[in-house]
Amino acid sequence: MRNRILASLLGVGAAAIAVAAQQAKPMVGKPGMLVTTALFNESQQYADWLQTAFDSIPADKYGFKPTPVQMTVGNVAEHLEFANYLLCTIFSGTPHPETAKDSLPDSVKALWPKDTLVARLRASFTFCKAAFDKVSDANLADSVATGAPFRAKKNVRARLVILFMTDLVDHYSQMANYMRAMGMIPPSSYPPPKK
Repeated sequence: MRNRILASLLGVGAAAIAVAAQQAKPMVGKPGMLVTTALFNESQQYADWLQTAFDSIPADKYGFKPTPVQMTVGNVAEHLEFANYLLCTIFSGTPHPETAKDSLPDSVKALWPKDTLVARLRASFTFCKAAFDKVSDANLADSVATGAPFRAKKNVRARLVILFMTDLVDHYSQMANYMRAMGMIPPSSYPPPKK
């Protein structure tokens, strides 16, 4: 079972390495860190685009949602912060110390000013960047305790790392669509820098 998991991870890692190679300034993986570094590089590309998106959306648009049933920009920011801390705490084993503000309802947090939401989101990305220091190719197949909101009490660490990465991809796609609906250009569509 462990060998199948590692083989699957190497396949994912190879694909992620190919994608990461196309991104700006990816880290180069050291022996024993090739898959982990590829996953890190991919997650950081989307983290950078998300931070740029939230920075560039005007404060008066944080209540925007394309349809009544969708989340507002502010909801997406606070949800992403929560998900980052949840996933990165689990896959790294490093707890995120919570404050009284963290226990407020999502509906309250989504209404915080842009500066607060952006600062908190940025802090969650910094936390997740440090969380990758606890991950290596050797421990990607380890079982880690998850519990609620996950269906299983334990999951393979790689699953949480991949969930983190795919959650960023999902929310970046969401924000890119929101930005286009507001007449803005999402960061992934910016023209390449001149050389």
